[in-house]
Amino acid sequence: MSPQPMSVEPFRVAVDARELDRLVRRLADTRWPDRETAPDQGPRLEQIRALCDHWANDYDWRRCEKEINDFGSFRTGLDGVGVHFLHVRSPEPSALGLLLCHGWPGSILEFRHLIGPLTDPVAHGGRAEDAFHVVIPSMPGFGFSDKPTATGWGIPRIADAWVTLMERLGYSKWVAQGGDWGSAVVEAISRKAPEGFLGMHVNLPMVFPTAREISEATPDEQRMLATAQNYQTRLDGYFKEQSTRPQTIGYSLADSPAGLAAWIYTLFQDVTDSDADPESVIDRDEILDDIMMYWLPNAGASSARLYWEARQEAPTPSEPNQVPAGFSIFPREAIQASQRWIERRYANVLHYRQLDHGGHFAALEQPTVLTDEIRTTFRSLR
Repeated sequence: MSPQPMSVEPFRVAVDARELDRLVRRLADTRWPDRETAPDQGPRLEQIRALCDHWANDYDWRRCEKEINDFGSFRTGLDGVGVHFLHVRSPEPSALGLLLCHGWPGSILEFRHLIGPLTDPVAHGGRAEDAFHVVIPSMPGFGFSDKPTATGWGIPRIADAWVTLMERLGYSKWVAQGGDWGSAVVEAISRKAPEGFLGMHVNLPMVFPTAREISEATPDEQRMLATAQNYQTRLDGYFKEQSTRPQTIGYSLADSPAGLAAWIYTLFQDVTDSDADPESVIDRDEILDDIMMYWLPNAGASSARLYWEARQEAPTPSEPNQVPAGFSIFPREAIQASQRWIERRYANVLHYRQLDHGGHFAALEQPTVLTDEIRTTFRSLR
């Protein structure tokens, strides 16, 4: 049941054992496709078979479930939808509120390695004055949040809901960080400029160069453009499908755990800094934890609809964003932006840095680096 409006209630994740047994049976009954005939056709058959074999025989959901509950798991009603979120308070009295926003195919678990260092920096070799209280919500249609039953739950509405969430939790001053769709949500929050919102940080900038900027691109900017072009011509088939026909792929994602795993694993393979071997930079069980956040609540179709919703929305305003902002550019991120492109669109750039390693899932691939980037960005706003 969804919580009553305005209430914030503890929420203990406790998946019925019969659901886990049913998953194992479905994996055992998988009808596999033929082996790929070229290396760029998607995840290799042997990769996905090995992943699903581990999922069925060695993976432990109860470990992940306990981790979620131990962090501090809650639900509340926002604009008619029940939302699940993690809320971890810092022991430091001067800690600043920090909203962390995931995207697709991410989840609240993307930030698992950041929570300790951000909330208790002293215990992790940092400084007390860099502490944050952390709030990590699952977007409607994702994870253990409710699924919208009508259209309209796009980026602006999610941004409004997260502003309400931070107010409800008592944060009079706070900041936000995001990647993927989380970046778009953070950008939308910053454009609304709610009272008490101090600044933003993203690792996927909502910056799309103009024709003139493309024609005047420096060598490094040309590299960024080539990276984006490669993504848009070779790797974004999922994007086109989910933004136009999310229900079509939704049947497969709801019915086949192997199909869901391959659909999500493709992204881990294509946009991590791993030479197409994501398990070399992200633990296999953590990839499966993320997949389970889609399988258990049957969120394949409902999460995919966010792409369709975004396609219906008006473009981001073109006037410069006045909110203090920080940007971390990881080398294997599909969409990157130079400092001069960013400074033309943001009036108060607190921090800009191009990193040496990492990709789209920065919080999982490079958690120590991303933690430092967040601390550095917001240090001057306290």
